[in-house]
Amino acid sequence: MKNYIKIIRKYLSILLLLLMTGTVKVASAQCAQCVATVESNRQSGNDALAKGLNNGIIYLLCMPYAAIAIVGFVWYRKFRKKAITLSVPSEKLNLN
Repeated sequence: MKNYIKIIRKYLSILLLLLMTGTVKVASAQCAQCVATVESNRQSGNDALAKGLNNGIIYLLCMPYAAIAIVGFVWYRKFRKKAITLSVPSEKLNLN
């Protein structure tokens, strides 16, 4: 029974990961000063600056989450419980 739960959990995790990576939406994240700079450069005919600025902002946004994910994964691997069987005798203890 436990093996089936592990298998189901594994496949659901893979499915969730595929759904999360397969539904990526491009975001346009710019502050007011960045918008002014990009629009002035766009009027000059330089569209590459806007794409580079958006990519830089998205990169800076994702780095803290990636660092937290790496630390969490390392912590999980280090402190997860191992499958240990304890052999405790079934005798009653006399505490007097």
